Amino acid sequence: MSKLIIQPEQRLRHFVHQVGALLDTQPAEAQLLPAVARALAALVAHDDWLPDEYAVPDPQRYRQYLLHADTCERFSVVSFVWGPGQFTPVHNHTVWGAVGVLRGAETAQAFGRGGDGQLRASGQPKRLEAGEVDLVSPSIGDVHQVSNALAGGVSVSIHVYGGNIGAIARSTFEPGGAAKPFISGYSNTHLPNIWAGPLTLQQDVSA
Repeated sequence: MSKLIIQPEQRLRHFVHQVGALLDTQPAEAQLLPAVARALAALVAHDDWLPDEYAVPDPQRYRQYLLHADTCERFSVVSFVWGPGQFTPVHNHTVWGAVGVLRGAETAQAFGRGGDGQLRASGQPKRLEAGEVDLVSPSIGDVHQVSNALAGGVSVSIHVYGGNIGAIARSTFEPGGAAKPFISGYSNTHLPNIWAGPLTLQQDVSA
């Protein structure tokens, strides 16, 4: 049985094509999320394609680099770069999302509101190693806090969201659950050129 051969410099481009083709079919979220997760897992299975400038940490806070924005803003692809000990506030997304760890490891803690309306940690923290994928959405759980699981190293994860995540109005949450609106923006001022040259995919007939 043959398998597809994708050159490192075209892995992101191939992933963008996959997500766009999925969205063209207008699937229900229950079908979309597992398909996106499979495609993202295939992307982060190889740590040979992300340009160095989109994996640069900041000593003060995590960075969020835009890698691709769909022209109709149906989805966006972002690299998150975490320095040692860095973490997000508790926050939501308001759209579906998938997170795949490319390098290092992350810890994700879900949050939910109790009967008293207070926001509390829900379940145990989930540690994601390189190659693993997690999902979020308003229908399956949309509020969490993410941190670098490495005390002394840099971690990098690839996120795909069902919208232009850097422009979406969403919220961080205070310890008691009060929401604070924010728009994240992006750390970079230009995009990687993933569209240069023809897309060349080969079949590996030796598989």
